[in-house]
Amino acid sequence: GMNGGKKERGPWMNLLIWAAIILACIVVIGGAYKLMLHQMYPQKYEGIVSVCAQEYGVEESLVYAVIKCESGFRPNVTSKADARGLMQIMPETFEWIRYKLDEENDPDMTFDNMYNAEDNIRYGCFLLGYLTDTFGELGEVAAAYHAGAGSVSSWLEDSRYTKNGILTDIPNPDTAHYVDKITNAYDTYCRLYKK
Repeated sequence: GMNGGKKERGPWMNLLIWAAIILACIVVIGGAYKLMLHQMYPQKYEGIVSVCAQEYGVEESLVYAVIKCESGFRPNVTSKADARGLMQIMPETFEWIRYKLDEENDPDMTFDNMYNAEDNIRYGCFLLGYLTDTFGELGEVAAAYHAGAGSVSSWLEDSRYTKNGILTDIPNPDTAHYVDKITNAYDTYCRLYKK
C-alpha cells in the first residue's frame, strides 16, 4: 500500500494501552483518597498522645478517635455543657481526675488548663485508662466516656441491655450514636495507621 509500510496497532495493543491508563487512574485516585482520609483522620499532637496513651494503658487509635469525635482536633472548643478542649472534659470529671492524679492542691491546675492540649490529653487518657480497666470492652468504654461510668454500670446490671455480661443495647440514643461514631473512627485509625 501507499501508507509507507506503517503497521496498524493491533486491537490487543489498544486494549493494553487502555488498561494501563485505567490502572494509572485507579492508582492516582486511590492515592488521593488515602491522602484525603489521612487529612480527615489526622494524628495531631502525636508526641503527647503516644506518651499519655502508653502511661495510662490506652490504645493510641482510641485516643485519636475520641479527639476526632469530641473536638475535631480543636483545642479551644467548649460545649453547651461546658466540656472543654480536645477530649471535651466536663467540669465535674476534671475535678475527679484532678483528685485521682493528686493534683487538686496544685494552684497551676485549674479547669482552664483543659484548653491546653497537653493537660487535656493527659486527663483524657487517664479517664480512658480508668474506663478501660473498669469495662474493658470498646463499646462500653465509649459509652461510659459519653454517659458516665455509673450509667454503663447500671445498664450492665439490667438484663434488657446485656448478654453474658456484655452491653448489647444502649437505652440512651445519644450515647448509642456516640458509640457508633467512636467505633467507626477507631476502626478507621487502626486501618489507616497500621504499625
